[in-house]
Amino acid sequence: MMIDKRIDIRLSLPSKGRLSENAVDFLSACGLDIDKPNPRQYEARIPALPQVTVLFQRPSDIVVSVRDGSVDFGITGMDVTVENGGVDGEILVLHDALGFGKCHLAIAVPETWKDIQTVADLSGYAGTLGRPLRLATKFPNVTQEFLRHNQVAPLSLIHAEGTLEVAPAIGYADCIADLVSSGQTLRDNRLRPLSDGIILRSQAALIANRAALRARPEVLDVARILLEFTEAYLRAREYVMVVANMRGESPQAITEKMFRQQVLGGLQGPTISPVIVKNSGDLQWYAVQIAVRRAQLFQAVTELRAIGGSGVVVTPVTYIFEEEPARYMAMMQAVNADNS
Repeated sequence: MMIDKRIDIRLSLPSKGRLSENAVDFLSACGLDIDKPNPRQYEARIPALPQVTVLFQRPSDIVVSVRDGSVDFGITGMDVTVENGGVDGEILVLHDALGFGKCHLAIAVPETWKDIQTVADLSGYAGTLGRPLRLATKFPNVTQEFLRHNQVAPLSLIHAEGTLEVAPAIGYADCIADLVSSGQTLRDNRLRPLSDGIILRSQAALIANRAALRARPEVLDVARILLEFTEAYLRAREYVMVVANMRGESPQAITEKMFRQQVLGGLQGPTISPVIVKNSGDLQWYAVQIAVRRAQLFQAVTELRAIGGSGVVVTPVTYIFEEEPARYMAMMQAVNADNS
């Protein structure tokens, strides 16, 4: 696929913290290494995509930049994407599950509120205060909608930055809605999440400016490359390649034995090739190769042994490219719908 290298296409990544490190590592694992000679600069390149300039911004700023079109693509959390993405569809989520940055936005209350375990309990409590329930959060849009849907009122949302966990202790909020990963920070501050108080689940996502995809073919081409390698890498992480030697009358006879097992079908079927050995006798030796889900590896090895497999070798899989990645097809449907 030929792309004009003179055209500048922008991809924004998180500038600091674990999400930044994970995003760079993720792209590298996808075969898209980031070249950033000066760590203090907020600009870099991807040698495999010389037409792309990489920028580094705060996660929420990435969403705003993609939304207003100053940046074509971004990798950031779904939490800030949902919160800051706007309501007019300027942002198209190309991939919502890149596998890192996992957390969830949840309502947490003081541990001393023993009678308040659910959102319904919180709603009932809010009605007894004689004033609005004060809830501090960095995500007022999605939190407001969640609480409105669950009829928590009267309510006063406090849009706060910085550390939220201290808000109930120092008295400027009754409870909070904040991002939770392990939950240790909540426990350290004597807070606990409500049992059904998860507002949204989040992880890193690949987003794009919808208008740029629709109007600029070169941006659409880069989107395909990003999705091709992202999908191929993420799919391959679930699999390993298993190779074993096996005696048999023919490849067809071995295939029939493998298809009678539960997990030896591979992606479309096993690859079987002859092995040249001395004094093989009446039966020939064959090498069988199959892609197996990591979670089913032990079962696969057991089944191979049961039908005569030996010398089992297991290797990682780097990429599995599909004929047409599902998320690429979904993107094209969205873009074509915009053009109709």
